Amino acid sequence: MSPGGRDGLAVTLDAIGTVSIVLGVLLTLVASVGLLSLPDVLSRMHAATKPQVVGLVLVVIGGALHLRTSVDVWMLVLVGAFQLVTAPVTAHVVGRLAHRGDGVRRDLLYVDELEDTQDSADPGPDRPEPDEPDVEDPSDAEDTDIRMPPGGRTEGA
Repeated sequence: MSPGGRDGLAVTLDAIGTVSIVLGVLLTLVASVGLLSLPDVLSRMHAATKPQVVGLVLVVIGGALHLRTSVDVWMLVLVGAFQLVTAPVTAHVVGRLAHRGDGVRRDLLYVDELEDTQDSADPGPDRPEPDEPDVEDPSDAEDTDIRMPPGGRTEGA
């Protein structure tokens, strides 16, 4: 065939695929470095999801450009689609659990949209209340510290 024919197209697709794979691998490497070096859960979550997903999509595109068969391309499309669907859900769950626990450095937040507020959309608090009873008069502290076991019975009854 001529140099500008089918062989030239294959070489071009292979070159674009190789560049795409290298860029994807570099983005994934940056994501792993960020995952190890960033200070809190939200920053690590950002590093684990955004560049990693884009890196994987670039690797999938590069693999599809190299392989170019129907079965291989559809398998790679499924891999990319599953990653694009599951990464945001996982990041949401991890971020929500970190916010409810002590994994978030609140001094780094500009706006805390998940702060405990009284509303009907989120009736439960993000941080559970302590188990200590509220004592107004210190002289009554001994009388108010009686706790009932599960089931509501005392041991002697």
